[in-house]
Amino acid sequence: MSHHCHATACKTEVPPEMLMCRKHWYMVPRELRMRVWATYRRGQCDDWKPSGAYCEAAKAAVIAVADKEGIEADVSLYEVFGRE
Repeated sequence: MSHHCHATACKTEVPPEMLMCRKHWYMVPRELRMRVWATYRRGQCDDWKPSGAYCEAAKAAVIAVADKEGIEADVSLYEVFGRE
């Protein structure tokens, strides 16, 4: 299964357990990167059941990168998971 960087408009392929490509990941503030990893659960990419805490952290990371790039963040994926 193909998986790409979750940064808005980035199409770089990354392993499923990675939220973003290296370039975008290091644009995320360190504290937020730590929160993403702290809330990540092995297998969540397979069963499509990430925690609410992970979705909040990942959404914040996507927004942080988009802010640095001066674009509007696409966080629609996290809004879908937030409704479940």
